Amino acid sequence: MKADHSSLGDDQYRFHTTQWSMVLLSAQSHVPGFQAALSELCRIYWYPLYAYVRRRGYAPEEAQDLTQGFFLHLLEHKTLGRADPLRGKFRSFLLGSLQNYLSNEAEGARCLKRGGGVEFVSLDLQDAENRYRLEAVDTLTPEKVFAARWAAALLSEAMNRLRQEYATKKKSGILDVLKPFLDVANSKAAPSYDAAAAALQVSVGAVKTMIHRLRKEFALLVREEIERTVSDPHDVDAEIHELCEALVAAEGWVMP
Repeated sequence: MKADHSSLGDDQYRFHTTQWSMVLLSAQSHVPGFQAALSELCRIYWYPLYAYVRRRGYAPEEAQDLTQGFFLHLLEHKTLGRADPLRGKFRSFLLGSLQNYLSNEAEGARCLKRGGGVEFVSLDLQDAENRYRLEAVDTLTPEKVFAARWAAALLSEAMNRLRQEYATKKKSGILDVLKPFLDVANSKAAPSYDAAAAALQVSVGAVKTMIHRLRKEFALLVREEIERTVSDPHDVDAEIHELCEALVAAEGWVMP
């Protein structure tokens, strides 16, 4: 299912809505933009859900079928319509819904074989499996791994927004040089300040200022992404703390 961004309007609309707003919009099929809202939710969160199912012991193709089936379940059984933002975090709602689905309806979902049922979400199984095998942390519970991958998904969304902002300002080259200083994926050592300054043809003092500004911008975007997933702004700091703990527990093996 491809996102129909024209139905949602521009990116400013998407980024200023909360995930709960998208859930409630998705639950009302008669509202213009519902299909794009639901597609957006699927795009962002299918991999943490897929990885959770895999961590529960399901084989790759079966996990793909179950993930597809879960999103269909949300739509067909109007589960999203029963979502209550006042009850807390969107992360908890989505994981709880998946757990219930696996307990109650997994057997029926096995009939949704790839190519034989309706493919509601476009899943790249090979890419997902490559990520899963690189990230697998056998010492963690499925719930803790889900939280870490959820955090990685939010970091990825924040990074996408940062790229768009720098592209709009025609400063993509600056972000390319300075991105390693954010240390998002823990997969690439940052260059020296001297090397970065030389690449951007500025002084070392100037590059340090640019890095400081970039980190503040990115931290703000990450916070905004997390704010979109909680019902009470006062819960943001606690959610940040919990997600950071999950990433630390995953020891850098979970990639955004």
